Amino acid sequence: MVVSVDQSFIENLMCNDINTFYEDLKKPLLNIKSSNNLYPLFADFTEYSPLHNGHLHCMVEAKKLHGDALFVAVIPGLFERNGRGQPYIMSRYMRAKTAIETGADIVVEGPPMGIMGSGQYSLCLAKMFKALNADYIPRGYVDNDHKFKIILSKINNGIGVAPKPYKIVSMEDNTILLNGKLKEDNYVIVSLSKSLTKINFNFKDRFIFIPRIENVSGTKIREYSVTGKFDKLASMVPDTTLKILKKEIENGHAPLHESRCNDFILDHANNYSENHIRNLTLLDNKTKDNIIFNRPFSNIESVINNIEHGFSRHQKLRILSVLEAGILKDEIHKYINNYPQVIRILDYKNRDSLTKFKDNLNHNIIGDNRNIWQLMKMNS
Repeated sequence: MVVSVDQSFIENLMCNDINTFYEDLKKPLLNIKSSNNLYPLFADFTEYSPLHNGHLHCMVEAKKLHGDALFVAVIPGLFERNGRGQPYIMSRYMRAKTAIETGADIVVEGPPMGIMGSGQYSLCLAKMFKALNADYIPRGYVDNDHKFKIILSKINNGIGVAPKPYKIVSMEDNTILLNGKLKEDNYVIVSLSKSLTKINFNFKDRFIFIPRIENVSGTKIREYSVTGKFDKLASMVPDTTLKILKKEIENGHAPLHESRCNDFILDHANNYSENHIRNLTLLDNKTKDNIIFNRPFSNIESVINNIEHGFSRHQKLRILSVLEAGILKDEIHKYINNYPQVIRILDYKNRDSLTKFKDNLNHNIIGDNRNIWQLMKMNS
């Protein structure tokens, strides 16, 4: 059995997110004051595409250390695309619901990962953590290199660590800490420490590093969801994830990770002005020329064939995501400079958790409560 999704649902999500992006673009940066939270909180960043046993393990282990703290999950928001340009398996509202039903107290919307470079996303994430005044930052890592533990020790001491081409260096004295590339999860930790350092957020003793568990594959989970092999999913995801995923599939709202707004891509590639194409975010010059001089395109494959490979093996997927949304590089720079413009609460455990979280925001951020946070909880 191969499941199918409702294309109008995908297009409505994209249209709403485009409108929200431009509404946010008009808003100023939140006025954050340096203050201690009234109620301590974890700030965990992950995609939950979908929430699997590895995510649950990280959440449970972190909460064992600080059981009184609110667990706030930050999941990527607008445009529903990951850093590789691939759509998420479910909407962020349903990914938020799985987090709440699995143990999180609050889920907030993070930055639009799919239309940003990795450094841009990391910077926005750091700014969100500063707005939340994260007391604890739990993060899973791949525990297979003793040298990486030296890096973790630096970060635990509040020292920024920066990724450079084929090496990792200390931001304190430029000492080379590790030669070569990092696993993706480990790279995210290093990149975040760099961004937190850049915005002067003191993260000393705030990270909680938890070794990843084995035998959980997000790729396999998404593959089984497409083919309806739910028996194989059961060993890798919590029951709550499986229940919500099944319901979304029944409604035609999942799995979304192989579906795009193809009509949007073709319309934008064929009809945007040359100036608009040349100013889209993330596009390289050769791809811009290919699109401008080889259009019109009659199908998605012909668009893909005109996208250059670039340095990333995911470059073509990332450019498709940019063509879907149509965001310009100047617009994304303005968005990043003013991020976060508002704290969007996607879901919450109960009224007590919500009240404590809002009390924290109102204590740490100056301004009208209506402009500080928005409640976005939505049913499927």
